[in-house]
Amino acid sequence: MAANAIDQTRRMLSLVTYLRERPGARVADVARAFGITEDELIGDLDVLPMCGTSFRGGDLLDIDTDGDRIWWHNPDASGTSTGEPLRLAADEATALLVAARAVATLPGLRESDRQALLRATAKIEAAAGEAAGASSRLSVRFESEGGVFADVDRAISERRRVWLRYYSPARDELTEREVDPIRLFAVGHTYMEAWCRLSEARRTFRLDRVAEIRLLDEPSDPPPVELRDLSEGLVQPAAEDPEVVIEVGPGGRWVAEYYPHDSAEELPEGGLRITLRTPDPASLRRLALRLGRDGRIVSPPELSGSAREAAREALAAYGE
Repeated sequence: MAANAIDQTRRMLSLVTYLRERPGARVADVARAFGITEDELIGDLDVLPMCGTSFRGGDLLDIDTDGDRIWWHNPDASGTSTGEPLRLAADEATALLVAARAVATLPGLRESDRQALLRATAKIEAAAGEAAGASSRLSVRFESEGGVFADVDRAISERRRVWLRYYSPARDELTEREVDPIRLFAVGHTYMEAWCRLSEARRTFRLDRVAEIRLLDEPSDPPPVELRDLSEGLVQPAAEDPEVVIEVGPGGRWVAEYYPHDSAEELPEGGLRITLRTPDPASLRRLALRLGRDGRIVSPPELSGSAREAAREALAAYGE
């Protein structure tokens, strides 16, 4: 099962120690040592340079790779070799305390994690002194997506099935289903990849469209699946794929959210003219049927004609 966000954080903390002790370590060896793929390791290495004892110059970790070996150019930035205590600036302490208090209120957070976070917050408050007073005048509230994230993260960690009420803008309806979570990821929005027990297939759910979620006592047991490389996005059309132009009304604007596209031009009365690429233009006929009066395929002409014919056949079958 894919690592969740907490597992990844723990791994990256261990990675810092591992790399400090092994200058010039090979990518393949490090990935093997941590039980992850080389692509996952490269993803971690892309994040580490944004970490450090502060966001000031020289304090961030200067770690890079040439694809074969990993080089850490300023291992002293972690602060362990100098023996000097780490100090938080007032703005850093304020940001950390506000964020910690907000995370502690998330529904679905394991109680042991909540208590550990509260203990750490109290220690930071004591060390921050006057800066802690400024943070107490600020507060952050997460939208519902934050609670859903915490519940899914907990379900992955505890290997539990979840029940969802999920909104599908394509059908403009709420559906209920049980799913076995596989992983959380972010590509523009935050998503859960899961095995859907309603369709018995792998499905992707956007967290801000989860109307309700409940952890079940039944264990999560998704079948083995190969995780897709999402570094280039959810859907990855190629430049040589045929171009398709679709015009939609206000009720079809969701197409621009669901389908990667080259452009989306505003039309009068709230419509969009969407240009996209797909290796199989014929697959968009189902989209045209789903849109109905809310949209039409403009080009290529043969696809537009095929979509109209499919619509006529569907109407004829409905009338029988």
